[in-house]
Amino acid sequence: MVTLEFHDPSGTLDASKPYAPRLPSLAGKKIGMLSNGQWQAYRMLPLLKTLLEADFPGIEVLSEENYPQGNTKIGTAEVVQMVKDSGVDAVIVGNAA
Repeated sequence: MVTLEFHDPSGTLDASKPYAPRLPSLAGKKIGMLSNGQWQAYRMLPLLKTLLEADFPGIEVLSEENYPQGNTKIGTAEVVQMVKDSGVDAVIVGNAA
């Protein structure tokens, strides 16, 4: 009889802060969108913006044009403040590439 051992590489992650709660709906919300410049972001994020606007009535999606330098300095205090100042209800960051 052969015994096989498997390693689970997923590990664990202890979150020190919970994520923000999900919005009940995106209809009528203002959403910020920042790119991390990863693979195909130049194509996928504009498509996502178009799809969100088609699916949720009254949604406003702010993209890279609304955040000068926000995409190149993503994660900095300057960009965080820029996004807060834009008054969005939620933010989509990156391309998950």
